[in-house]
Amino acid sequence: MKYSIILFSIFLFPFLFIKGDKASVTKETPVAEVLKKLGDKSITHQVNAGLKGVSVENGKKLFFEGFSESPKGKKSKKQSKHFVCTSCHNTVKEDPNLSISDPQARLEYAADKDIPFLQGTTMYGAVNRTSFYNGDYYKKYGELVNNARNDIREAIQLCAVECAQGRKLKHWEVESILAYLWTLELTMDDLAVSDAEYETLTAAVDNNTNQEKAIDLLTTKYLQGSPATFIAPPENRKAGAANITGNPANGKLVYDLSCKHCHEDERYSFYKLDDTQLSFDHLDKHFSKYSRYSAYQVSRWGTSPTAGKKAYMPQYTKERMSIQQLEDLKSYIKQEAGK
Repeated sequence: MKYSIILFSIFLFPFLFIKGDKASVTKETPVAEVLKKLGDKSITHQVNAGLKGVSVENGKKLFFEGFSESPKGKKSKKQSKHFVCTSCHNTVKEDPNLSISDPQARLEYAADKDIPFLQGTTMYGAVNRTSFYNGDYYKKYGELVNNARNDIREAIQLCAVECAQGRKLKHWEVESILAYLWTLELTMDDLAVSDAEYETLTAAVDNNTNQEKAIDLLTTKYLQGSPATFIAPPENRKAGAANITGNPANGKLVYDLSCKHCHEDERYSFYKLDDTQLSFDHLDKHFSKYSRYSAYQVSRWGTSPTAGKKAYMPQYTKERMSIQQLEDLKSYIKQEAGK
């Protein structure tokens, strides 16, 4: 009998341990779920799934193709004749550390993962943010950013009408896009969380203690919104940015992952760019000029939609392309043009 009890205890103990050791916060846990368990109420944009026509599939088609299936079962009207969401936005993680905005780290990460280096921030983790169209975007869109800054639905509409130069989305389309964006939400594995911090977060969730501190800890692990600072090209465009030497190898990454994303094969622009001598010669000739063919000009100021030509180029903020990276691009173009 004594031995039976011992054996029973030996076999039972691992199961007791596994049950008690199961963490409530793991790498697979969605960040929004952890915040909700901690009592945080900052994320209010849950999907209205009861609205007819709303689905993840429709949202994904709208995002990638600009149209989907309407509630009546017909193909919806194209949202924009000029752009789709992926013209300016990735749908995957694009920063190795989500708590900082580092354009060089992003460029190297993009090269490693073979993803574009774009003007707009990735939609991966967009539903985890609490602010949109931050910083200097009010200079471009004025009062339109007031409603969009703290409302993801208004941000989606602003992007559709102003950025994509298309029609206003219907309610079911907005909710469908939002439903798709929720499939791109952050998980704990996306964040730089130590083992000790996992223990802290798990204890806060399980014991309902120190929840505010746990929320503060978790929300420092990723940006709540993307910073945006508009900057001008160098004052002396021929000399370039002061005290900066361009790195052509890094400039090639910018050219391949940024310029060619829109201009190769005229994907989103009638201005065709490729790796031919003609492209490099033309870019080199216009780089320092005040024209729509100047990489200095369009990278920092973009181009404006005009009557009969609504397609345009959005500018890169300082956080999306650094001063150094623009000089690197210039250096690479000069190198290739000189061959």
